[in-house]
Amino acid sequence: WFGHSWMRREAAVSTPLVVISQVYGAGGNSGAPYRHDFIELFNRGSVTVDLTGWAIHYASATGTTWQRTLLGGNLQPGQRYLIQQASGGGSGIALPTPDTIGTIAMAATAGKILLTRTDTVPGSTSGCPAGQTVVDLVGYGSATNCFEGSARGPALRPR
Repeated sequence: WFGHSWMRREAAVSTPLVVISQVYGAGGNSGAPYRHDFIELFNRGSVTVDLTGWAIHYASATGTTWQRTLLGGNLQPGQRYLIQQASGGGSGIALPTPDTIGTIAMAATAGKILLTRTDTVPGSTSGCPAGQTVVDLVGYGSATNCFEGSARGPALRPR
């Protein structure tokens, strides 16, 4: 495999119930196994979550401008939600039928992905979005200046 992906290790945590479980950049680039970038959500809870009004946001590793893809529909317990994003070219196979299609071109080496219960990015004095509407945040790659917890995720690696 020549693409790049990051996959969250799903620990037994009580909240949040919906998490960003996979991130893939470099979709469509030369040698990529998939034609599009994508983000996958996972409902690790025991109840259905209505994603109407929720959004996924992306910013570059040190960027402050966020791009948005609106979400909708229900995410059943134990199910995944595929968000197809932009393509860097014609290489790779098509993704399975996505639940939502966006137009964000995600970097393969470093970036920030935010899941919110609203369509706006909440502000923060530290530069990282924070607040009640933030559901999950993934910062990947060594250059990323915003991430959840005490360390950023690894750079997307060949898969």
